[in-house]
Amino acid sequence: MNQESKTEDIIVRRMLHADLAQVEAHEKANFSQPWPSGSFAYELRQDSYSIPLVAVDTTQAENENIIGVLVAWRLADSLEIATISVAKAYRHLGIARSLLAQAICISEDHGITEVILEVRASNRDALRLYLGLGFEVVGIRPGYYQDNNEDALLLTLKPIDFEKIGNLIGLNYV
Repeated sequence: MNQESKTEDIIVRRMLHADLAQVEAHEKANFSQPWPSGSFAYELRQDSYSIPLVAVDTTQAENENIIGVLVAWRLADSLEIATISVAKAYRHLGIARSLLAQAICISEDHGITEVILEVRASNRDALRLYLGLGFEVVGIRPGYYQDNNEDALLLTLKPIDFEKIGNLIGLNYV
């Protein structure tokens, strides 16, 4: 099966309150230090500066399966990627790239001039994604991850080529 046939039933959309149980389960399955319970609900507030997105496999229309999560924060002229993950069975299909590109494109109308994030120094797949999109390593946060005292690399994308990023979305946004 090729990548297109695997992703034809995957959509990206804003996170809903109805998604919270699946989102929290997804977070626990994908991170050694998941966000605390209730954190995602906070991101859905009307007065929030968050961009909470999910990638959903719609092959079973009656039971959408959340396979990817992204939360980004608009902070002045920066977009900070707070969390991004894709379920193991769906990795390497462009889903993380689509989630990231969609969040960046949503932020264009808010005067965002840079995207920032932290990533584990050992996370080669994520680094390949970010560096391939034009992010640059601009710093190190020593001992940032409490579970193993691993360093985080601080990355930034500046300037943002919104047209190029928009062409990378790849999945349907609804």
